[in-house]
Amino acid sequence: MPQVRKITANDVIDALAAGLADIRRAPVYGLTIGALFAAGGLFVVLSAAALEMSYLSYPAAAGFVLIGPFAAVGLYEVSRRLESGDEVSWKTVLGTIWAQKGRELSWMAFVVLFIQIMWMYQVRLLLALFLGFRSFASFDEFLTQVITTPEGLMFLAVGHVVGAILSLLLFSLTVVSFPLLLEDDRDFITAMITSVRAVVTSPVPMIGWAIVVTAVLIVSMVPAFLGLIVTLPILGHTTWHLYKKCVVLPDET
Repeated sequence: MPQVRKITANDVIDALAAGLADIRRAPVYGLTIGALFAAGGLFVVLSAAALEMSYLSYPAAAGFVLIGPFAAVGLYEVSRRLESGDEVSWKTVLGTIWAQKGRELSWMAFVVLFIQIMWMYQVRLLLALFLGFRSFASFDEFLTQVITTPEGLMFLAVGHVVGAILSLLLFSLTVVSFPLLLEDDRDFITAMITSVRAVVTSPVPMIGWAIVVTAVLIVSMVPAFLGLIVTLPILGHTTWHLYKKCVVLPDET
């Protein structure tokens, strides 16, 4: 099993500084991946509107952000190569991403998508429980129902609590598991256990980082996901350096 170090808030700050340095050294990769991710989020929301399910736009957008760790695999590879002094090019980065299809990282992607499906399922379930089996002609109608009725406010409260629990679960399972599987092809169960151990070993700085990530993503989603073009690379590169501070592989000890 990989060794897990205890980290402090200063380590998180150092990882953030290292992540910003990676963006300055290789900006095109982060900005391109961030732009593609932002376009994906916008597509999800517009699809909900096109299917006359605009009331699902907000939870769909929030659920889409859950796949961020998987989308950031390319950013982890850029940071890894910059750290080791290896060549960084689209050929090497995309080649590494493509190579993951036959490795354990693809199973982690399945875990992320499964939790996203659970996210959307709990939204529909809570809608049925608190607002009944009704349809909404527009997002404005749905919003009015949610913020002006006791049932709607209860739906918001319970929905955000359940969403926070699912997000914390996903964060604990993935915060270091994706970088670990990229660097060392272990089984994904070991990677998830290591990730949870990292959070349990340093709960205050890790949960603090989770809160920062959540706040940054919420702000980034407001202007039609455009903020993600910049913030996703920052979060992705920082996560790599945070992983390197938390986890020591056996051959590194």
